Amino acid sequence: MRFLLMITLLAASLSASSASASFFDTLQKVVKPDSKENKIFSGASQLLSSSKEIDYKTERIIGESLALEGLQRFGNPVKNEALQRYVNLVGNAVADNSKRTTIPYQFAVLDSPVQNAFAVPGGVIFVSRALVSILDDESELAAVLAHEVGHVAAKHALKSTQRAQFFQGVGTITAASVGGSKGKVFASAIGDMQAVLFDKGLDKNMEFEADQAAMETTYRTGYDPSAMIRVLEKLQKVEATSKDKKGSWFTTHPPLNERIARLQAQLQKYPGYSSLAREHDRFVRTVKVKK
Repeated sequence: MRFLLMITLLAASLSASSASASFFDTLQKVVKPDSKENKIFSGASQLLSSSKEIDYKTERIIGESLALEGLQRFGNPVKNEALQRYVNLVGNAVADNSKRTTIPYQFAVLDSPVQNAFAVPGGVIFVSRALVSILDDESELAAVLAHEVGHVAAKHALKSTQRAQFFQGVGTITAASVGGSKGKVFASAIGDMQAVLFDKGLDKNMEFEADQAAMETTYRTGYDPSAMIRVLEKLQKVEATSKDKKGSWFTTHPPLNERIARLQAQLQKYPGYSSLAREHDRFVRTVKVKK
């Protein structure tokens, strides 16, 4: 398992840095209302009615709309190239061992004081500076990122909105133009999905599924799978003293004690888990960010 971890990290490092940097540079340009990127991006809203499942291109455009909202709510990526490269390295390592390995993933640490992490459709994943700051080792970072990868892999956000009939009959975004009732439906649907991801939270069973995916994926990558439990225990301590919980994992996720109990019951599936990698020193050297 330790060998698998190192090989996976080396492989992920070949593409994580440059691809992620260019993506988030473009996404930050979209934030500017008068930019060319904003106008092109905002125009991609004419939908073609279809009985087919939403394809990846459409999923990604929906996800990037939500990623833009995430930047506006929680702040821009932390200006620390080494940190962002490292988080992408670990994130892509776990993504390569997830249940959905055929799409590109991008990860970013946002300069936010709120303990939170979230994933949008298509593989864009954010973790806050505040959440990273309470972690102790690489396995815990991997667990947080694997939890979010689990949401993407299972298409939880899309399934949640489809159940609410936000995207019923929507197939593929076919033109970069705003017009008519379809554009309005798309904008309304994105707004509803924003409320689910950032305010209300996903269905609790989806969160339990992502927790289990985090444990399984970290184990497959070579990390100690109990890391997800340790992350939740840290959040429990923070929750006990936190006054402002708006927008955090406390308000958008199920009760922490229930999540911890469920994961503890699953540890027996991973004999010898405590001997697997945690990588404390490498994490401290690279990730610890000024609060």
